[in-house]
Amino acid sequence: MVALPPSSPPPRAPRTAAPPAGSRRLYEHVADVLADRIRSGTYQLGGRLPSERELAQSLAVSRPTVREAIMSLELEGLVEVRLGSGVYVRRTTPTQPPGIPDVGPFELLEARRIIESEVCACAALRVTPDCLERLEALIGEMERENETDVVQSERADRQFHETIAEATENSALMAAVAALWDARARSPLIQRLSVKAHAAGVKPGVGEHRAILAALSARDPHGARNAMSAHLGRVMDQLLEATEVETLEQARQQAEARRRKFDIRPALGI
Repeated sequence: MVALPPSSPPPRAPRTAAPPAGSRRLYEHVADVLADRIRSGTYQLGGRLPSERELAQSLAVSRPTVREAIMSLELEGLVEVRLGSGVYVRRTTPTQPPGIPDVGPFELLEARRIIESEVCACAALRVTPDCLERLEALIGEMERENETDVVQSERADRQFHETIAEATENSALMAAVAALWDARARSPLIQRLSVKAHAAGVKPGVGEHRAILAALSARDPHGARNAMSAHLGRVMDQLLEATEVETLEQARQQAEARRRKFDIRPALGI
């Protein structure tokens, strides 16, 4: 028998954060990769992590997933988020063990947008006058509480969405919407995000809720679906804006790029 020469090992693929199918959440894997780099010294103590965009590209994930991972590391005490500047390594080992893995805020909003938009379309075909009155009252409560107690306003917000689910007269849909809000309430990452959002002035959008109510009152399933989708899309945009940490650095880079573009001194040999 002729011995075959050993085959050369296949080239190693670049490390990404993609988890095996059916395993842990994606943001947890991104957090693990970043924590490994902190422990190994790739990201040094006191140093600034690469930008969110760079991390998203190198790990082949979305920017919201990177942001969820950063918040997870922040909860563990490994990094410090400095608004307008960036994310800096605070420690190389956690100050507390990782919390119980839970849903990330942006993946939850994505799920809510898909599910609650269809729930709203269904509700438009079955909503009763009594339900419409309750929704109107909850919008009024949100509007009042936005001025004094945003936490209470968010409770009215939850009741608004669950009342729409009740209008479908479908117990499975009611349970699904309640489960999404329960996940929101128990997630440490989402609670952390809520603190940042409140500090940035994010509150339940009264106008967006009125648009949803108008579509329900018109018994318009297409309009109701679109109004709910637009509302939750705007919530995601607001939360992304509230947790943006690199605005000053980005502005500095843009200003520097503009300065170089219009600087004629190199052409003159100065």
